[in-house]
Amino acid sequence: MAGLTGATLPADPARRALRWAQCRTLLLLFAGYASCYFCRSDLSVATPLIAEELTGHGVSHADALLSIGRMASLGVLGYALGKWFLTGLGDYWGGKKNLLIATGGAAAFTLLFASGSGLPLFTFAWIGNRLTQSIGWSALIKVSSRWFHYTRYGTVAAILTCSYLVGDALARESMGLLLDAGAHWRTLFLFGAAVAGAMFLANAWLLRDARSEQGFPEAVPNPRNVFAGETPRGFLSLVLPLVGNPAFLMVCLLSFGGTLVRETFNTWTPVYLRDFVGLTVSHAATLSAIFPAVGAVSVLLAGWASDRLGANGRARILAIGLAATAVVLLALVFVRVKTTGPVLPVALVGLVAFCLLGPYSYLAGAFALDFGGSRGGAAASGLVDGTGYLGGALAGWLMARIAGDFGWGGVFVTLAAVSVIAAFGAAYLHRINQRTAAG
Repeated sequence: MAGLTGATLPADPARRALRWAQCRTLLLLFAGYASCYFCRSDLSVATPLIAEELTGHGVSHADALLSIGRMASLGVLGYALGKWFLTGLGDYWGGKKNLLIATGGAAAFTLLFASGSGLPLFTFAWIGNRLTQSIGWSALIKVSSRWFHYTRYGTVAAILTCSYLVGDALARESMGLLLDAGAHWRTLFLFGAAVAGAMFLANAWLLRDARSEQGFPEAVPNPRNVFAGETPRGFLSLVLPLVGNPAFLMVCLLSFGGTLVRETFNTWTPVYLRDFVGLTVSHAATLSAIFPAVGAVSVLLAGWASDRLGANGRARILAIGLAATAVVLLALVFVRVKTTGPVLPVALVGLVAFCLLGPYSYLAGAFALDFGGSRGGAAASGLVDGTGYLGGALAGWLMARIAGDFGWGGVFVTLAAVSVIAAFGAAYLHRINQRTAAG
């Protein structure tokens, strides 16, 4: 962690104190955002059981999945709108408040979902859950920009990105164990709410918005951020410099495609492993953790490479990763479980995560910090993520419809096409950055 402090402090005790404070801040941010995924992965894990419950009320299995997919899409749409219009609040009142709203809202709405008995209340609670969670990631970006120098943005963003991957993996693994023990799907939601509630209390007590609050020198932002030398004084003054930057707009479009692929796997992997591969509900829930778990390794490697290759190296890695993702998705089309058994499809799902999630993590992480700096980091992150989750909204209802009409092969072909288009977009981003650096 010594390298994360950036500048040298005048005395060893002060340097050690800053290291400890930075470590504590990273841990609180990491655990706080990871806890939100216990209130997000629960729906994915519980979907087969909720569908069975709806089937018991006279709904066909296909219609039940479509209804849950529609609910998931509405939740992602609420999440996207929150990213666009609410995350910038963190640039005015600090990132800590955003994180408390995210964890507290996740806990409260997850409890409401667990108390429901029909799709209308389920849908309302799920939209509320996703809407309040929408400002959580911007909290991490905002607090990080005021605790770490810009030379370490790639590493810090990689560590924090692992929070939602580790949280997702732990949630799926632990919920799979609960299902193995005979737990009802509502128990999964109560468990998730308890985890998020505990982290709400921890961050309310211990987290600080900026290192200057504890007497340390302020962190140095990227001098090339779009707000360099200016202080935004309103919503438009935050947004217009960002949306007027061609490279930033390309990052937003890449987020649209990347999030569509990522959210499809987050939402439907347990269903795919159960319906296509033939695993039990609990086994499918446990093995679906391979996607975020392998993704965490990819993110750490990509973050390490990012700070060594420089800002334009990120675009190069992103283009290569998206092209490789398309190849693996096409390989999934030709999987035949009767011939290969369950190992190959599970391994290929993990390989998609490795190729996609590390490069994808740059978009709302290091890229957002580069463009937004300490003044507009939350807004930049929100715009990138918000655009991404407009694409992610298609992962629910649309992918359920494609799977129903064309099978899982149709889903993977669609995602492969999206990945190829995004790979060309990343190559174009690399070219824009080269021109900017040359000019």
